[in-house]
Amino acid sequence: MAQTDAHPLDPRTISPEGAEEPPLTIDITDGVAFVRLNRPTRMNALTSPMRRGLIDAFTTLPREARAIVYTGVGRAFCAGQDLTDRSGAAREASNTGTAADVDLERSLSEEYEPMIKLITECPVPTVAAVNGVAAGAGANLALAADIVIAAQSASFIQAFARIGLLPDAGGTFWLPRLVGHARAMGLSLLAEPLDAPRAADWGLIWEVVPDDALEAHVIALARRLATGPTVAYKLAKEALRASAANGLEQQLALEAKLQGQAGKTRDFAEGVLAFLEKRPPRFEGR
Repeated sequence: MAQTDAHPLDPRTISPEGAEEPPLTIDITDGVAFVRLNRPTRMNALTSPMRRGLIDAFTTLPREARAIVYTGVGRAFCAGQDLTDRSGAAREASNTGTAADVDLERSLSEEYEPMIKLITECPVPTVAAVNGVAAGAGANLALAADIVIAAQSASFIQAFARIGLLPDAGGTFWLPRLVGHARAMGLSLLAEPLDAPRAADWGLIWEVVPDDALEAHVIALARRLATGPTVAYKLAKEALRASAANGLEQQLALEAKLQGQAGKTRDFAEGVLAFLEKRPPRFEGR
């Protein structure tokens, strides 16, 4: 996706000292923020600076844009955790035969957890444009988006079992909810690739488009979201996220509460007026 109007986010938060290229690039065009994982030679495998950069981005961008798209540069969306990026701990484990010094819990608690929560709780719509393989934490990074659109050649791999781990970065939360227990178990234990068309058939993602159409399709969709009723989107996301834990009575009460909030927005008034005047609404996102 073409870059225009470079985003003023402090580059020190998204690029490690001495790096020739920032591991994340960010820009805003027509109210849409584009976040690109930018380590194509490593298939956009996640490093600590990348995770911190995504945390900063999803903290800052909702105040500056009305929709956020994130994708990968090159042939992959994200290959998951870069196993060489734990301050030498992974290499030491390989040399010594022990993983005692690899503190995965800390890494997940301090970086992955806030990153995934910020994306899922983002007050503006989020779109993951999966341009290639999404493996391990990279697959679950994609699934954190409100809408996931994949290129025909893309695939999703819960690769954790291949290195003796269980799905993380929200994988054990999303998978059973999206595809059911049996498929979630198979994806987790067998660690086999799931191609994009089958992922769409299973309900794991929203849709699949031809590789050469992905960019234009995602840009058009994101611009549509950016001109929509942003507050209503936020409230809809809140209601849908809560539904898994609520009974019918609780959910009906939550719908009433949130609809009351939506009914007080300028966008609702504009939507009704536009309907009565038989014209497209001009939503302001408030």
